[in-house]
Amino acid sequence: MTPDLGQGIRMHPFLTSEFLFPWSRLTPAQIEPDIRHALAQARGSLTKLKQLSGADLTFDKVLLGLESATRDLSRSWGLVSHLDSVLNSPALRQAYNALLPEVTDFFTALTLDAELWAVLQAYAATPEAQALQGVRRRFLEETLADFRENGADLAPAAKQRLAEINAQLAQRTQKYTENVLDSTNDWELFVTDEATLAGLPASALAAAKQSATAKGRPEAWRFTLHTPSVYPVLQYAQQEDLRQRCWEGLGQVGLKTPWDNTSLVREILTRRQEKARLLGKTHFADFTTARRMAQNGQRALRFIEELAQCIRPKFAQEVVELEAYRAQQVGDAVRPLHPWELAYYSEKLRREKHGFDDEALRPWFPVDGVIAGMFKLFGDLLGIKIVARDTLYRDPATEATQVVTAAAPRLESPPVEVWHPEVRFYEVYDGARHLGSFYTDWFPRESKRGGAWMNFFRTGGPRPDGSFAPHLGLMCGNFTPPVAGQQALLTHDEVTTVFHEFGHLLHHLLCEVEIESLAGTRVAWDFVELPSQIFENWCWQEESLALFAKHYQTGQPLPSELLAKLDAAAHFRAASICMRQLVFSKLDLDLHMRTDELKDRDLDAQWNEDYAAWMPRTTRPGPAMARRFNHLFSDATGYAAGYYSYKWAEALEADAFTRFLQEGVLNPKVGRELRAKILAKGNAEPAEKLFRDFMGRDLNPEALLVRDGLA
Repeated sequence: MTPDLGQGIRMHPFLTSEFLFPWSRLTPAQIEPDIRHALAQARGSLTKLKQLSGADLTFDKVLLGLESATRDLSRSWGLVSHLDSVLNSPALRQAYNALLPEVTDFFTALTLDAELWAVLQAYAATPEAQALQGVRRRFLEETLADFRENGADLAPAAKQRLAEINAQLAQRTQKYTENVLDSTNDWELFVTDEATLAGLPASALAAAKQSATAKGRPEAWRFTLHTPSVYPVLQYAQQEDLRQRCWEGLGQVGLKTPWDNTSLVREILTRRQEKARLLGKTHFADFTTARRMAQNGQRALRFIEELAQCIRPKFAQEVVELEAYRAQQVGDAVRPLHPWELAYYSEKLRREKHGFDDEALRPWFPVDGVIAGMFKLFGDLLGIKIVARDTLYRDPATEATQVVTAAAPRLESPPVEVWHPEVRFYEVYDGARHLGSFYTDWFPRESKRGGAWMNFFRTGGPRPDGSFAPHLGLMCGNFTPPVAGQQALLTHDEVTTVFHEFGHLLHHLLCEVEIESLAGTRVAWDFVELPSQIFENWCWQEESLALFAKHYQTGQPLPSELLAKLDAAAHFRAASICMRQLVFSKLDLDLHMRTDELKDRDLDAQWNEDYAAWMPRTTRPGPAMARRFNHLFSDATGYAAGYYSYKWAEALEADAFTRFLQEGVLNPKVGRELRAKILAKGNAEPAEKLFRDFMGRDLNPEALLVRDGLA
């Protein structure tokens, strides 16, 4: 009898074994039955694993068995989390929150299960385990370290308390995320007097008009707190009142009732501190960094503070310069700027000093052209080919379908179902070998969280029979949306974000590691940004810009005069840009290293007083960043005590890119080495070794300051 391959999809679509997902069937109503089924399967597999002994204690049955036991649950819950990020709705939110405690309990219980830990320890003592080499040896060591780090050796009462803390953290961080999304979506500003909008670029006006029309107000212009909408106002609007209203709106994210995150921040920090101490660490920063390159919180903090000390004189000069410029522009006495003046006068000064206007570059950065050029650039550099496939969106409510024909180069194949009409789909090949596939979702909507990110759905890689299973991933962003049926035109900052996320994506898709748990982006957190941030460098080089910076109407390359202005402006206010990242890192580490000391400190006072030397002087204190800092508080761990990793990895990538500068920005030999020695390696070897293998030496930390003109 031939099995019905569609039966599993119909019964449990979140658990489909098919490479691609039936998105229209991944409905909120299906979440509970599918996740409960996955939980039951995982528990059954673990029960069998815990009964292993004697000759059954093998690598395949113990380590690979443990990985296999949780795979379907991890993947299906990952799909639920993904949909929560891109198609948030009351029904989906309810289903997600209903299952969140149970899923959290399951994964917490893994490392606290005494029987499971005993099986792992028994296997580790076998002759087979003692003889393991290479990636298999690292898999054993990393698995044992994961268990120890997460409480395997705790006493029973401490294990129970740790499980309670993890459940509370999962719930509180999810609520924090919802508060940020809801308070962001709650604010909107309709403007009916066009004179009020003087200074705004045509692209921002067209997007605001389209947004208002979609809301039934065709006579108005609508602005929201989504980045492509609000930031052009802060940068360009001549009317100060309009900028002030938008700045004040941003300050209410995570603060206004009923979405105030103040108490949640305190509760999350307190729970993390208790967790760290249960696990034998002084504070949460020591817990998170123990197996990262920084090794402990104090070393991460020292890195941030020493970098700040290096650039503080230059930062102070930039602050004074901007204050003097504002005074000169308005014929006023020099004073600190209003916070809603910072971006406005910075942009005016940049245009005056360098003749550079980011808006002027938009025509050379049409989103489709940028992406096609980026694919060609890295295809040649890394030895891969990227092709598009047609996409199909099926409305879950009406079953109506919409097919989008992909741009060339494309595969002649059936369309791939996607979760939203704007989503596109691509495949990556090395010769005839299918390395992986990915989705892109680039534009904002109210059901989608802010920012840009990469994630993965499936991890493939080499298989024991010699075959290669393709990977599956995604990239999301919130870029300037298309207007009036034309393709979106991006700013240079948005282009660098596309390249950044593509670096993360290729770290996953080009992985050649046979062990799923060590594959792709599952690396030390302060190393994971190296592949993404090094890709940004190609957004500034003349040779690479020629491949993708082409006018959306004429196809002409970026004119030499604009290229010269872009290059001249590359280091504009570099110290201020760097210090902004450093103050976020400092805040993060302080919150997680001084939790007890700061527990009664007012969040706003801490932000405005403790970090005054890290921020430009302003006439009005701003609401605390902590209430809307999704990086730190939207996940049980996430970037908590890890925001420093952006700068840490930036030091690594700035040094690594010197190889391309010396040997050729488009040199395929160096590109193939980057692929083979870093992108393909995942966590198969320690991060320090991967860097040395590529560079032939240890890090030169001065490279970052030199690259940014701050040395």
